[in-house]
Amino acid sequence: MQPFNVLSGVAAPLPMINVDTDMIIPKQFLKTILRTGLGAHLFEELRRRPDNTEISDFPLNKSKWRQAVILVSGANFGCGSSREHAPWALLDYGIRCIIAPSFADIFYNNCFKNGILPVVLPEAAVNTLIKNLEQQPGSSLTVDLPSQTITDAGGNHHYFTIDAFRKECLLHGLDDIGLTLRQQPHITAFEERRHQSAPWLDLF
Repeated sequence: MQPFNVLSGVAAPLPMINVDTDMIIPKQFLKTILRTGLGAHLFEELRRRPDNTEISDFPLNKSKWRQAVILVSGANFGCGSSREHAPWALLDYGIRCIIAPSFADIFYNNCFKNGILPVVLPEAAVNTLIKNLEQQPGSSLTVDLPSQTITDAGGNHHYFTIDAFRKECLLHGLDDIGLTLRQQPHITAFEERRHQSAPWLDLF
């Protein structure tokens, strides 16, 4: 998993509440177990008409926001089904950070396991960020995980809180597998002791 430290880049506003996982990646794209290729269908039904032409007023279809790496949206982001394809699609598109007043619990947890930082800010602060981004399309935000701050184009700072363990995992790029592999020497030592004390188990 790619570590997350300081992220500076274009932020796109998505002024919607209750953005559910079916909006993020519709059900017809859930057949794959690969984490790549889903970015092309991120927000598919919001970005394109049935004939595959783009809906021009959707934020990620606007030239200034096509390369966004940060998304600023409304409350209860990621609600709906628990599909992990939702953070996969966001990450494959290039989104590394989502800022919102609140997140659905399962989506929130899945973000951390995939190297995406979900930031909770007060609704007033989120609304201000969205307003500023709409007034200055293509402007950047800087998300500093070590200092737990977000800095906008005007130099204004917003502090956010994050669980210390999750912060540590993001900083070092550790998902569940990475955390387990950190214990590799202990795992190897245990297996060697088990081989010596109960060699017959190697037959199974």
